[in-house]
Amino acid sequence: MKVQVLASVMNQTMEQIAERMRLQSDAVIINQCHRLGFEETDCHGGRVRFYSFPDRGIGRSRNEAILRSDGDILLFSDEDIVYEPGYAQAIAQEFEKNTRADMILFNISVKKERQTYCITERKRVRWYNCGRYGAVSFAVKRDSLLALGVTFSLLFGGGARYSNGEDSLFLKEFMDKGGRVYTAPVTIGREVREGESSWFAGYNEKFFYDRGVLYRYLYGRLASVMALRFLLAHRARLCAELPLRKAYCLMKKGIRESKER
Repeated sequence: MKVQVLASVMNQTMEQIAERMRLQSDAVIINQCHRLGFEETDCHGGRVRFYSFPDRGIGRSRNEAILRSDGDILLFSDEDIVYEPGYAQAIAQEFEKNTRADMILFNISVKKERQTYCITERKRVRWYNCGRYGAVSFAVKRDSLLALGVTFSLLFGGGARYSNGEDSLFLKEFMDKGGRVYTAPVTIGREVREGESSWFAGYNEKFFYDRGVLYRYLYGRLASVMALRFLLAHRARLCAELPLRKAYCLMKKGIRESKER
């Protein structure tokens, strides 16, 4: 099974990003910049195709990469990810072990203050816990993805109206349409963040309002309950800037106003 990395980057060069990410497989890289262009090269046994577009938005660039993919297993990524040696073989082996899986989620090491969840066992992912995983942990069978017709939202994520959540919505829609998603306690890479995030500016009013909008799409009538659960579970980290009551009111405002649109 051929693993292909689908990466969304900004203002990069092909040679620089391929070496920095330590790619050892085929890859489709969507470079958000100020020009149109295409380049191709071989890198450590893999074919890297590098597309440059002036468009912005993480969801848009991931969808562009899907359209240009041809691998058996697609691994979503971005410019902050550095892969471990043998990552492609490790991913393929997990799919060979679990033939029922349409998608498998893997660990990406991050700094402790940014870590949201660490996978410690092999199990099936359900609707009520799909919000904890980032897109860079997703490895999906291309045939399954195309058959289900799932794409990334253009309303959520870096460069979009709402600050984040495109990965959670993608995962939930995939499962809602019948895709089987599992976890694997295998670390395939690490995050090496340089500079500021394109969407995260702290746990401020916009963060909680946008998260409320996201929860409305994710959980429907259970959105308010899941919002309170989220805040209580991560209170120490989330409520350093705003008190829990204020954060909850902002999330409920996002839930309420998204219903009115």
